[in-house]
Amino acid sequence: MKVLIQRVTRGSVTIEGEKVASINTGFLVLLGIVNEDNHKDIKWLSNKLANLRIFGDENGVMNRSIMDIDGDAIVVSQFTLHAATKKGNRPSYIKAAKPDVAIPLYKSFVNQFQTDLGKKVQTGEFGANMKVELINDGPVTIIIDSKNKE
Repeated sequence: MKVLIQRVTRGSVTIEGEKVASINTGFLVLLGIVNEDNHKDIKWLSNKLANLRIFGDENGVMNRSIMDIDGDAIVVSQFTLHAATKKGNRPSYIKAAKPDVAIPLYKSFVNQFQTDLGKKVQTGEFGANMKVELINDGPVTIIIDSKNKE
């Protein structure tokens, strides 16, 4: 499971002209899932995100978590995070899990993240053509892979 986290001052998701998610300060999370992902990945990654200290404290030091600031979150499925670009110029998405595997894991991740944050997490729609807008704060963008816990 791989996430690209963007610290935002504002974020939204629009599908077919309708805004389905909208937040102010918090995370816009793009989530990519592979077939090998499981509930251990979900629990580890959700906990990591909930406690990741990338918001400024009173001295401007990134020392506060999304929970510390009572921030909000949007999670969007993003199979292209697992693009393979080694050969040729057209990315391959063979590593990305198919919907029958990915959808239940995506929903489980959102549920776990809501539990860890203690609040509702907004989402896009799995498989939809989404327009994702954000104002990246910093900019701060972090990639975390549950299979490579560095």
